[in-house]
Amino acid sequence: MDTNTNQAVPLNGSQKVRSRLRMNPRTRGDLFWGYLMIAPTVLGLAIFHIWPVFQTFYYSFTTWGAFGNYEWSGLNNYETMLTDRLFWISLRNTLVYTCLTIPFGVSLSILAAVLLNQKIRGVTVYRTLYFLPVVTMPAAIAMVWKWLYSADYGLINYLLSVVGIKGPAWLTDPDIALYSMVIVAVWAAIGHNMVIFLSGLQGISSTYYEAASMDGAGPYTKFFRITMPLLTPTIFFVTVISLIGAFQVFDLVFMMIGPDSVVIEHTQSVVFLFYKNAFMLNNKGYAAGIAMVLFVIILIITVIQMKLQKRWVHYE
Repeated sequence: MDTNTNQAVPLNGSQKVRSRLRMNPRTRGDLFWGYLMIAPTVLGLAIFHIWPVFQTFYYSFTTWGAFGNYEWSGLNNYETMLTDRLFWISLRNTLVYTCLTIPFGVSLSILAAVLLNQKIRGVTVYRTLYFLPVVTMPAAIAMVWKWLYSADYGLINYLLSVVGIKGPAWLTDPDIALYSMVIVAVWAAIGHNMVIFLSGLQGISSTYYEAASMDGAGPYTKFFRITMPLLTPTIFFVTVISLIGAFQVFDLVFMMIGPDSVVIEHTQSVVFLFYKNAFMLNNKGYAAGIAMVLFVIILIITVIQMKLQKRWVHYE
């Protein structure tokens, strides 16, 4: 007697999908309308984000002429990059900028979020004031801070002179110009990160704090033993997006320092070097190579972050 006659044959994933489509004709219509709804977004991503990546990758192997003509040059742009002093200086400036803005920006944002998560009078006003830089144009922020930093008529140096301190040349001293930009970047990022941290804090159940209070835990113990561990997923997210943004810094360099500044070499970022070669020197092939190297650096660091997050990010 054949025992396999009535035995059911398991279906794989694709067979299950085809079976459902045959069993439920309405599913095809639902899929059609679903794909139609997301088509504009997918098309926009393909045209304005995905295709430019491949186009830039191709252009990085070309050399451009004065009238927009270009020819294949192989790895010449990447070979030039290895010996380009300005590229390595720009990469160093970007790394210093990133290594300073991320720790200070994230730490101060957590502090602001914790303070503004308390039940205090006027908390909505304070949250709005902290969030104002987020809705302000980056160019406007750079111009205001450029005035504040002015060595001749800036408000900061004036206030320092009132107490008998001679203020430095914030934006023209090569030793401190980069750190002046870091201060502005940290200040501008607090409001954005604070809102994200606030959402993370409000997602922590109050039962943890009530149980800790019953055990006699104080505010500091609650913060470091409950708040910080449960906030690590939010910290990880903010760190990733902040790092990507820091590596792409351009507006502060262009608006606060300027291409003709005496300290531009000490403050220019990799993205500014890309802009300079692409739109000022008309060296678009070399600029495309810079963009691809920056893309690979950000990709590698992001992958490393994704791997390491398993060791320190705690999910409930």
